[in-house]
Amino acid sequence: MQFQGTESYVATDELKLAVNAAITLQRPLLIKGEPGTGKTMLAEQVSDGLGLRLIQWHVKSTTKAQQGLYEYDAVSRLRDSQLGDDRVHDIKNYIKKGKLWEAFDSDEQVVLLIDEIDKADIEFPNDLLQELDKMEFYVYETQEVVKAKLRPIIIITSNNEKELPDAFLRRCFFHYIDFPDFETMKSIVDVHYPNLKKDMLKDAMDIFFDVRKVPGLKKKPSTSELIDWLKLLLADDIPEDVLRDRDTTKAIPPLYGALVKNEQDVHLLERLAFMNRRES
Repeated sequence: MQFQGTESYVATDELKLAVNAAITLQRPLLIKGEPGTGKTMLAEQVSDGLGLRLIQWHVKSTTKAQQGLYEYDAVSRLRDSQLGDDRVHDIKNYIKKGKLWEAFDSDEQVVLLIDEIDKADIEFPNDLLQELDKMEFYVYETQEVVKAKLRPIIIITSNNEKELPDAFLRRCFFHYIDFPDFETMKSIVDVHYPNLKKDMLKDAMDIFFDVRKVPGLKKKPSTSELIDWLKLLLADDIPEDVLRDRDTTKAIPPLYGALVKNEQDVHLLERLAFMNRRES
């Protein structure tokens, strides 16, 4: 089973190698990279490319590792016992399966995405060590062991908001998605806008990469933001010469709100335009 990318996702050779190495080693693939570089989308494309079902577990700051295994609803059981409900006699009626249980219980191999693991508490990764390593866990309420019928392909994403524990990292195959270079970015844009004029694409990408190079920028525009910006340029039918002959002393890029996401960066670009005017 080899991942070769898909028509709708441009995967570099290094990324394809990392995915296939993790599959061969039967270890979780830990993916890091700038926001907007396609980390979450990778799991979707691996699922499509290999023809496997995708199970997604989106982690939040309040998410606990136990929720990925199962949750026992003791309050509902107490209420039903007071109401004389027959369901109360089977404790399984009050156990809600988590995403890991769902993946372990599948009769077919699946792709399991654990998205943005660094959003949760620092102990979250440590609490999953045994389950990800042994592919099993114990359910105390029913006194049963849940084992994976087929080891899922696990893809874990992180935005590097927190350092992950060494013991957790040791169990993963790691890959950092570098920001696409000019040629790779052209290939990505071609997937979304195959009929875009080459001159317009080059002019737009020149502006995009120039903005990313501005020193002191709080948030550099990402791949997804470039795609949104191009969509707006096409929708508003911006003339090509507006991009090609843009005067850096007069204004920041047209429809800049798709590229720049906070007021500090807008002010920074405006100051640079003002300084260029003074130098002119």
